[in-house]
Amino acid sequence: MWILYLAGIKIYGLLIYILSPFNDKAKKWSRGRRGLLSRIAREVDPDSQSIWFHFASLGEFEQGRPVLEGIRLHRPNTSIVVTFYSPSGYEIRKNTPLADHVFYLPEDTPANAKALIRLINPSLAIFTKYEYWPFYFRTLASHHIPLYLISAIFRPDQVFFKPYGGFFRKTLTYVTYFFTQNQDSLNLLARLGLTNASLAGDTRFDRVSTLPESRKHIPEIELFAKEAPVLVAGSTWPADEALLVNLHIRFPDWKIIIAPHEIHEEHLRSIEKLFPDAVRFSKRSKPITHHPSPATVLLIDNIGMLSSLYAYGQIAYIGGGFGAGIHNTLEAAAYGIPVIFGPNYRKFQEAKDLLANGGGFSVQSTDELIAVFDNLSADASHRQHAGQTAGRYVREHAGATAVILHLLVEKELGSNTIGE
Repeated sequence: MWILYLAGIKIYGLLIYILSPFNDKAKKWSRGRRGLLSRIAREVDPDSQSIWFHFASLGEFEQGRPVLEGIRLHRPNTSIVVTFYSPSGYEIRKNTPLADHVFYLPEDTPANAKALIRLINPSLAIFTKYEYWPFYFRTLASHHIPLYLISAIFRPDQVFFKPYGGFFRKTLTYVTYFFTQNQDSLNLLARLGLTNASLAGDTRFDRVSTLPESRKHIPEIELFAKEAPVLVAGSTWPADEALLVNLHIRFPDWKIIIAPHEIHEEHLRSIEKLFPDAVRFSKRSKPITHHPSPATVLLIDNIGMLSSLYAYGQIAYIGGGFGAGIHNTLEAAAYGIPVIFGPNYRKFQEAKDLLANGGGFSVQSTDELIAVFDNLSADASHRQHAGQTAGRYVREHAGATAVILHLLVEKELGSNTIGE
């Protein structure tokens, strides 16, 4: 099986290389790994031990950020190396002050795994949510380097729990300890005989619960949001934007802020065709000056503002639910506003919880979106109650970071000085 896996890794890398002239993300993925190990050798002192954090992408970085911040506070003089698999994580956080070094993760091959671990010399490795790389995990275990999974989540349909998943089940045995998001994940690990795990919860709640107090104030957005209620549509895809057009026609008194998931020029222009009166906004181009803009649609053409934008909304729409799955609902819920999303949410426990408690609403069509929005917009008390429910859900589920840091300090980092 490992031969097939390795062949798949090589084929995937080759396909990315072939696509790179035509796709910006593929270009960054391929270019970022060119000469990568040589760069790491130049920039990292292999004689000095480090703590290694790996994140799949930007969402996982924000999810694991509270633990990263806690360890940085506890070990201010220890080098921290962060790796990303995806360009959307690396390109946004390559200069984060929380890490001494930030790199792409070299492809998961035996040679790359041995080389990377030799070069960064980690005393501890922490991965967030998923990203189970067999050769990296095996190499860490062979060097007796502790490996922790935080905010881990498992589902019965994953390959680990299939009859043919023996190779990947073996990968899980290299993990020192799992901190799971929910009891179901803990039970699934137990089915495999893996009891080196405990229920800690999801560190995203700790991250997003601080957003209302720590958010960036954006005067231009505040000016746009004056004198009209605002729907903030975050991480949208074309299928979401098609629904929002009809919503905009049906509710012209509402303003919409659209922060698309992909901000390449072709996508931005396609949104502008749908919303001819839209104006763009980013830190680079500020179309709003001293007077409220006559436009009712604001198109965000950069990444990094979304978690602050929800502060200006009365309702949030989260994209991705008509594709592979919805994006981050918790950032919006933290601001105490109701959250609407598409039908593909079943892999996301927080979305199911928000639906169950009345803080979230799922729609499958334009008609359903208009019906839900009409109900929320027409009845202020209902909208406020749904928003308060969503905000309370976030606050009540915070605390995973403290559980994780307590054990890491006890087992790996020495005496507990965090918070002293």
